[in-house]
Amino acid sequence: MGTDLNAPLGQNRKARPPKSPKSAVSFGRVLLGVGVAALIGVSAWTVLRPTGLIEPKPAAETMADAAQPAKKPESDTTADSRKFEKPQTSGALSGAHVEETLTDDGSIVTKFSPKQRDGDGPAFVEVGRTKGQDARMAAFPNDALLEDTPEGRLPIIGPDGLRPMDQYARPWSGARGIRVALVVGGLGLSQTGTQNALRELPPEITMAFAASGNSLQRWMQEARRDGHEILLQVPFEPFDYPDNNPGPHTLRVGLDARKNLSELRSSLARTTNYTGIMNFLGGRFLSDADALEPVMRDIGRRGLLFLDDGTSAQSLTGTLADTIGVPHGFADMVVDSELDRTAILKKLDELERIARRNGSAIGVASAFDESVEAISAWADEAGARGIEFVGVSALVKDPQQRQR
Repeated sequence: MGTDLNAPLGQNRKARPPKSPKSAVSFGRVLLGVGVAALIGVSAWTVLRPTGLIEPKPAAETMADAAQPAKKPESDTTADSRKFEKPQTSGALSGAHVEETLTDDGSIVTKFSPKQRDGDGPAFVEVGRTKGQDARMAAFPNDALLEDTPEGRLPIIGPDGLRPMDQYARPWSGARGIRVALVVGGLGLSQTGTQNALRELPPEITMAFAASGNSLQRWMQEARRDGHEILLQVPFEPFDYPDNNPGPHTLRVGLDARKNLSELRSSLARTTNYTGIMNFLGGRFLSDADALEPVMRDIGRRGLLFLDDGTSAQSLTGTLADTIGVPHGFADMVVDSELDRTAILKKLDELERIARRNGSAIGVASAFDESVEAISAWADEAGARGIEFVGVSALVKDPQQRQR
């Protein structure tokens, strides 16, 4: 047919000319081998060269390391691991010891540990002294704040400067809102009246126990367990003495300073855990500077506050307290001068207006049933209006506090 289509496969094909023999190593293979060798060399140099992660140790540490015998590596896998310390930095890590370990696979392990402090003993963080007593211990006196005297155990400033008025103060929020301190006095004179007040009054109300009352230590413990701050009412001579007699151990203008201080200490020894004293009557005594000054000095020396009930316009307690440096305060109002529930509630509303105008106010009352009932009901409503009820120690003028 003249074509290869009908020819048997593999037959009648033209033979190809024979190939020339190749050389043992071609030029291209030589170039490839040189390139591979160069790449291996560069990689090895990159791995083995010193890096910026390893920093030289200070000379002092180098000398210390040289003085110590060399340690044998634990195993071949850790023989090439190297440890180094980072230089001290400022900020959050400035007080830490930072150690970095470069392992044989190129990774870094960082360890943080506390740095050695100068000096011995534990570290203390000073946060300032807080007022108030642990609620679990509120019914028990702090023995460091008591001294033994012929009259009995009396309050005193502790060795570290802690005052009874701070130790036994009722804690409060510290907010600068509207604050009211209400003091209910005359407790301890009547068992039923005292029980009723302890049962009905909220813990924010300060309680004042009469020094001439009965079972004062028992009532004090119950009041403190319930969260009340307490005062001690000390009898002072009124203008119409002896027709109006405040009771035993009354401080009088006709007595010398030594006798008056003895009478004062007899009253102070009746109970414990109070932040200060409040006068019971005393118009005449509180207006006599010569009689009052030694008493105020003794009160200040014992770390107590003095609350004037505000019933005597001639009282010199504020003037002397400022001069001597005694924590002191004045009641803005007697809320139960008229023993009627409606009248008492009106007085309490007026006290609230004073507090809103001045930022704070102090009211005093006696433990009559009408007073206790009215104060308890009003305090619940006033609290809902944003009034914070605090212990009286939070509102007195304290020379040790720049601001209150």
